[in-house]
Amino acid sequence: MEHNDFVISEEQMAYQSSCIERARELLLGRTGGRTPRAWVDTYGCQQNESDSEKIRGMLAQIGCDLIPGPDQADVIVINTCAIREHAEQRILGNIGALVHGKTANPKQIIAVCGCMVQQPGRSEQIKKSFRHVDLVFGTHMLWRFPELLERVLSDKRRVFSIEDSEGFLCEGIQPVRSSKIKAWIPVMYGCNNFCTYCIVPYVRGRERSRAAEDIVNEVRSLVAQGYKDFTLLGQNVNSYGRDLGGGTDFADLLKMIDSLEGDFLIRFMTSHPKDATDKLFDTMASCEKVAKHIHLPFQSGNDRVLRAMNRGYTAEEYLQKALYAQKTVPGLVMTSDVIVGFPGETESEFEDTLELVGAVGFHAMFMFIYSPREGTPAAKLDDPFTREEKVKRFDRLTALQNEISLRKHEEYIGTVQRVLIDGTAQRGEYNLTSRTNGGRLVHFRGPESLIGEFAYAKVTQAASWALFGELE
Repeated sequence: MEHNDFVISEEQMAYQSSCIERARELLLGRTGGRTPRAWVDTYGCQQNESDSEKIRGMLAQIGCDLIPGPDQADVIVINTCAIREHAEQRILGNIGALVHGKTANPKQIIAVCGCMVQQPGRSEQIKKSFRHVDLVFGTHMLWRFPELLERVLSDKRRVFSIEDSEGFLCEGIQPVRSSKIKAWIPVMYGCNNFCTYCIVPYVRGRERSRAAEDIVNEVRSLVAQGYKDFTLLGQNVNSYGRDLGGGTDFADLLKMIDSLEGDFLIRFMTSHPKDATDKLFDTMASCEKVAKHIHLPFQSGNDRVLRAMNRGYTAEEYLQKALYAQKTVPGLVMTSDVIVGFPGETESEFEDTLELVGAVGFHAMFMFIYSPREGTPAAKLDDPFTREEKVKRFDRLTALQNEISLRKHEEYIGTVQRVLIDGTAQRGEYNLTSRTNGGRLVHFRGPESLIGEFAYAKVTQAASWALFGELE
């Protein structure tokens, strides 16, 4: 498909605006003129969080007050995740529990959307087993939420809209963001990589990049509003721009945003190692506002396992990229993801993962025991190893990473770090939370009026998961 085939037209968005007006009138009729209340519950990754911000934006346009929980809600939207089976079962349990609120308020609208329902069979399961759910729509229908909600309200019937699509690109939806300091900025959607353990390409569609001008203008507007920390989002940001045909890649996009006036930080995730280039690391080193942090998932340190995962690189290639990045970007913080117990992974192959972790020296890692996802190639692989064996390996990896994280964090003791103060925490004497340029969490005491400001903190203590200090 051509890039333009993904783009939602202005005429289509104008129709959604008309649906917003009709949905507002219909909701007011259901509430007897009282301002309707809406709650959006989100599961999963940062992209889901960003999608939920757009859903909240559409609900706000419809005239809803956004509330923090399901009690008293007239509209409930559950934005789901499909990464792990355990998460799906928890989500389904929570959806089932909503029946009690629907019984008390039969006029309540319950919608379920996101990655989980985009999977084959899930929509039909909800239709049959969760009769209190009024609306189900997949990831490709998010931009049509006003239209779908209006259909539920006007036709007074359940609506199920799951399209098997390559995806869409839609500008013009104004999100209601969860923070006044930090902002998620999607730069692209979808994935073309088809790692054998991952469901994302099947539920999110093909890679499609937003126009660089739209991204830069969005960041410029948010800087003017006082935002200070931006995370550029994509399943693989290093593929950004390949479908645009204009020669602008992700490193070029970073430079464009870095050139904007203002005091702010640019973060990004996630980077796929096979597409992480020297140009990216060189750009990180040269840009003043690009955070010195990269999340670069390696998943396994063994080449056979990496091939079985369809990752597209070897352990040695990953290591060389990591070493080049650390040499090129002074003070670089590296974090990663790793899967323990991929089907057929032997003890010696797991030892290769431990070796790579030790060689790179990550500041932190997200570690997962392999969870089969129905519909992915890896779910069909033979796996002779037990859960107990995998847990033992996981514990060994966790112990090693905790040791490395503590050592890395102890190197901060005595240093003064520029941090962005982002919130509060009740941790005894430490009431404020903040993040360093490299994303390290720092706790210290200070006035809450500093939230949203850059400050300097002297690090006095370290743990494997955070730093502690005092304001300079």
